[in-house]
This record gives sequence, C-alpha cells and structure tokens, in this order.
Amino acid sequence: MRNLLAVAALLLAFVLGAGLAWQLTHRQERLPDAPALVLKIREVARLETLDVSLYKKVDFSPDPREQATVWGSIAQWASYTVRPPRGRAIIFAVAHLGLDLRKLDVASLRVSGRRVEVVLPRVQTQVELRPAEVEIIGSNLDSGQTAQLFERARNAFEAEVRA
Repeated sequence: MRNLLAVAALLLAFVLGAGLAWQLTHRQERLPDAPALVLKIREVARLETLDVSLYKKVDFSPDPREQATVWGSIAQWASYTVRPPRGRAIIFAVAHLGLDLRKLDVASLRVSGRRVEVVLPRVQTQVELRPAEVEIIGSNLDSGQTAQLFERARNAFEAEVRA
C-alpha cells in the first residue's frame, strides 16, 4: 500500500509538471498595443535633447559692395587697398540636437512578437552662439561686418552638426 501511494504521488507530480510545462510553452503572447507603446516612448522626454559645446576659428574678409557713384567706388577701392577689412576670431557655440517625440505615431512602430522597431523623426538642430565667450584674434570690421562674421560661423556650425 505504501508503494502504491508513492507511485500515485509520483504520477500526480509528473502530471502536474507536464501540465505546467505545456502551459508555459503554449501560452499565447499578447502583442503590445502600438498606441500604448507610442505613449511610453513619449514619456522618455529626458532622452530627447543633447547639448554639445563647439568652437571654431573663423576668418572673414567681406567683399566690396557696389557703390552708387564713381567717387564712392574709388574711395572704397582705396580703403580696401590700404587697409582691407578682415576679421579673425575663435567663436564658441552650443548646439542643441533634439528629437521631437511628439511626431511619433502608430505608423512609426512595427511590432513583431517581443521585438519593436521604431522609426525616429529627423534630428532637429539649433546652434546658439556664445558672444560673451568670443575671442577676437584680430579685426578691423565694423559692426555690420562683425554680424556677418557671426552669421557665417553659425551657418558653419549648423552644417557640421547636421553632417
């Protein structure tokens, strides 16, 4: 009788183990809901912006402008011959690289089992010059030409960051 109880307990343990193994292996996986995934990705707002400090040495020599009179053209030619306008500076900037996660939608996700593929929106760049940190190496530019120097530097920074 004792052996019969042991065999019955062993058989019951085997059946329960087999049932549990079958349940674990044949369980249907629930696919995640795509709109819920989009909301969860949007909640990760702290990962969407990167700030990078940059600096660049910039040389700038503006081209002469066309003058309305002959005497203006002669005066400009003389001033450019004697002392051509030229500016050199080391310009510092901060580039903000960001992903606008509000542009994510259900079409940006592809769910396949436990694997989720996300198509991220295009990286947005914004360059902020730091005029207080500019180091002028040498310049005889007027304020308008200096503004052109800064604009040229900002455009160069943006081109580098986008690349």
